[in-house]
Amino acid sequence: MSISSKFIKTIREKGEKMEAEMSFFEHLEALRWHLIRSAAAILLITIFAFAYFDRIFYAIIMAPTRTDFWTYRMMCNMGDVFHSIFSFLDPKGFCVQSIKFNLINTEMAGQFNLQLNSSIMIGLILGVPYLLYEIWKFISPALHEKERKAASGFVFYASFLFLLGVLFGYYVVTPLSIRFFANYTVSESITNMFAVDSFISSETMLTLLSGLVFQLPIVVYILSSLDILTPKFMREKRRYAVIIILILAAIITPSPDALTMLVVALPLFILYEFSILVAAVVQRRRKKRDDELMTS
Repeated sequence: MSISSKFIKTIREKGEKMEAEMSFFEHLEALRWHLIRSAAAILLITIFAFAYFDRIFYAIIMAPTRTDFWTYRMMCNMGDVFHSIFSFLDPKGFCVQSIKFNLINTEMAGQFNLQLNSSIMIGLILGVPYLLYEIWKFISPALHEKERKAASGFVFYASFLFLLGVLFGYYVVTPLSIRFFANYTVSESITNMFAVDSFISSETMLTLLSGLVFQLPIVVYILSSLDILTPKFMREKRRYAVIIILILAAIITPSPDALTMLVVALPLFILYEFSILVAAVVQRRRKKRDDELMTS
């Protein structure tokens, strides 16, 4: 090979390398703008929540601490229904008569930090759907047309399941936990006085944890698409899943009431069975695609 040919080849290889590097940095630039738009949306929601925090604090954050909360009223109605079926059950046992605890602030900037941190968490929770949308906009160009069509509902389903989990955590897990801890006493001489930041962090953790747990079908869909998880495996391991769900329900609602634990565990059972159906659908699609490739 002549010197000129080597020189031309070196220039070509260098150009291809520079083109690849430019493509990489262009992707980083695109990702940066997706993240900036997501952060801007979360910031706007956070500012709105901060501006109207007094209403949000009373109507949403502190609502599970009042006996007229929707969950407690439904529990009381359930008590009447169960009493009509099983006469030996006391309907008043399901009603929440009182929630005895007080919130205190022990830091100089505690209440300001409470408003700021709570507003940020509200912004994050409500901003998740838009964040998922921006992530999808970044990933979708790299997918093939069939892959893009198969995952076209990712943003909707992931957002729907997350918000459904958040509602489950807020209306079921959080009030049941508050009822138990607020009314649990070792001695009548000890008054329950919770630090406000401890209360908010617990409420936030339970709500967000529920939202993340409800992403199970999405995780199963991804793992099934990668041929890592199969519906057969999930059916075979169902008994272990039941034990894990019951343990998780017991941890989330540390109440000695078995009925309360089952109320939390039942949606998780349904979620697991739905995830098996998702894995089965993915497996059928993959088998159909493989059959088409074999026949073509």
